[in-house]
Amino acid sequence: MDSRITVVGIGADGWPGVPEAVRTRILAAQVLLGSRRHLDLVPGDAVREPWPSPLLPGLDELLDRHTGRDVVALASGDPLVSGIGSTLIRRLGRDAVEVIPAVSSVALARARMGWSAENCETITLVGREIDSLRRVLTRGRRLVVLVDGARVPDVATLMVEAGVGRSRVTVLSHLGAADESRIESTAAELTEAHVPSLSLLCIEVDGGAGLSTLPGLDDGVYEHDGQLSKRTVRLAAVCALAPRPGEVLWDVGAGAGSVGIEWARSDPRCRTLAVERDERRADTIERNAAALGVPATVRVVRGPAPAALDGLETPDAIFVGGGGSREGVLEACWDALPSGGRLVAHSVTLETEAVLVQWWKRWGGELVRLSVEHADPIGGFTGWRAQRPVVQWSVVKGER
Repeated sequence: MDSRITVVGIGADGWPGVPEAVRTRILAAQVLLGSRRHLDLVPGDAVREPWPSPLLPGLDELLDRHTGRDVVALASGDPLVSGIGSTLIRRLGRDAVEVIPAVSSVALARARMGWSAENCETITLVGREIDSLRRVLTRGRRLVVLVDGARVPDVATLMVEAGVGRSRVTVLSHLGAADESRIESTAAELTEAHVPSLSLLCIEVDGGAGLSTLPGLDDGVYEHDGQLSKRTVRLAAVCALAPRPGEVLWDVGAGAGSVGIEWARSDPRCRTLAVERDERRADTIERNAAALGVPATVRVVRGPAPAALDGLETPDAIFVGGGGSREGVLEACWDALPSGGRLVAHSVTLETEAVLVQWWKRWGGELVRLSVEHADPIGGFTGWRAQRPVVQWSVVKGER
């Protein structure tokens, strides 16, 4: 689309709440885009087109159809809070989109609750799997959760299953409108509730301990068939990979997916492509990612490396947990890694260890041998039981 598009946020109070200058801008448009609800709110003679469903596959065609015309897109509240504004900017570029926000539902919710922005978090479940909420269900947290009202019972059920059913939940509906309403309850009491579609949840998490977003989760939280990077070794791997917000990891030979999952749990913007050739293990990775709150940011790539690596998004870091001695795997990973990217590879066999030694000699980095022992009963006494040692090679491409 060659021309600019203006995205206007409208509050729950509808057309009467739109400022005069913004009304003028909307009424001057040749084309109005938006949901049917928003289009019905606005007077005037402009061409009106609802968003396609599903949105993304039909969006480019819709925009191309109106190239060169004066287009206004209508949205709820702040279009950059889980809204169409963000989608259009990603599609068209920042300079092609002007955003005129209204007060967001999140800001109104914080005002109703008396919560400062610094002391609560906003989570969106709009168009996303509700398992994403599991990552943040830790005691004492305050959450503003964007979700369609029809899914509130599912969210409440998930919270009960997660052991936080007694958490205080405030349902705020039609924020800013004349029919604004409020329900104060607990998650356990909302599992069969019926609430308006235009609702959000303010949650004060209580009960359970939750899981840290730092690496090194207990091995017992993972489903696995034995192919699992054990806790201490996994901690060393994720720390060496050094995840930063928004980065992409390739977890090659992912097994149960633990390294990639803990990479994704470190920040909601971090993503993982978990490459696994065994179908049963690939299914297990998906279940583990959902159970640990990162179903949307851990994507399983099914197939053997290096063939399965072709065409994948460029990684910021790569972990090779299995298959490091297989022909072409390390070569493909190294070639895909940009300058400054990190590669960490583990070995429990002499064959893979020999390969890692050669790569270390060629490219530098750090080669360490991780030996871990756990206290274990020996009859009526206690002794040390050694875990199989792991050789770890970690390197930053281009540092040598």
